[in-house]
Amino acid sequence: MKSKKITFPLNAWYAIAYDVEVKHELLARTVCNQKIVIYRTENGNVAALEDACWHRLLPLSMGRLEGDEVVCGYHGLVYNASGRCTHMPSQETLNPSACVRSYPVFEKHRFVWIWPGDPALADESLIPDLHWNHDPAWAADGRLITVKCDYRLVIDNLMDLTHETFVHGSSIGQQAVAEAPFVATHGERTATVTRWMEGIDAPPFWAGQIKQGLSYEGKVDRWQIIKFEAPCTVVIDVGVAETGTGAIPPGGNQGDASMSNRTRGVNGYVLNTITPATDGTCHYFWAFARNYCQAEQRMTHQLREGVAHIFREDEHVLEAQQVAMDEHPDHQFYNLNIDAGSMWARRMIDNMIAKEQTI
Repeated sequence: MKSKKITFPLNAWYAIAYDVEVKHELLARTVCNQKIVIYRTENGNVAALEDACWHRLLPLSMGRLEGDEVVCGYHGLVYNASGRCTHMPSQETLNPSACVRSYPVFEKHRFVWIWPGDPALADESLIPDLHWNHDPAWAADGRLITVKCDYRLVIDNLMDLTHETFVHGSSIGQQAVAEAPFVATHGERTATVTRWMEGIDAPPFWAGQIKQGLSYEGKVDRWQIIKFEAPCTVVIDVGVAETGTGAIPPGGNQGDASMSNRTRGVNGYVLNTITPATDGTCHYFWAFARNYCQAEQRMTHQLREGVAHIFREDEHVLEAQQVAMDEHPDHQFYNLNIDAGSMWARRMIDNMIAKEQTI
């Protein structure tokens, strides 16, 4: 029998929830084909256990919490936050093998991260940098979308923003995005796509942002700097500025973005981290952070809803793409120049998977 191809590495940190989702109650979620139950203990720490009772495999998420322990909803076996069974019905002696797997978890950047692979390799320094999500210099909010597609399709979508012209024409898309030159670079675990657009009309979304932020109407310089970090995180530095005020660094796409003067512009970061749920579904965590009008809560809410609408357009496209792929399992994709960033991202993911297979 032909073995199933592995499509995601396990030795990596994946977001399993927003921090506010995890309470002193049982929450079930699937990560990398592993069913997991998470909850907060009474002191606020997060515990993550295999969502299957040792006895008869009933999901523990169908049970209840008693203090910091999970009580199975079938026969009442009790598990502590480390996964060890502490009580069995009608017997005093506990079977020493009675335990369920516990997972390394860590809270950072307003997300709860889980390591589904070898726990001995769970290095907290490998959690992707999404500090804009809680940095007081930025106002941020976002959501979770569960998308019915292979997680790599979401990464493809984010690494090539040419699609904005055609999928998001009423908000952030414009012909300039599809026509502007770009540069793709890469390191060992990162890939970056940089695109600058000079002296253009702002698309509706950004025209509204710079008008609210700086009371400016007119031509703008626009930038999109997309950074992928293997295996599943994409941070996009975006914004517009009054044209000719220095937002585009000397050398344009080849220049150093740190030399950009954005004082006459509005800047946002689109934070994306995608977690494989199953082979054909994924959890897409996103947030939008801005450095203007930070105290205006109404704007934060409006932006969250507006960006959610934009991402729903992506969701429809990605799910339709997945259906077509399932109907044509032998089809091979063709790549264009615009696919350079996603090609590097996929190569890095494949390298991580291959490395795990040789351990």
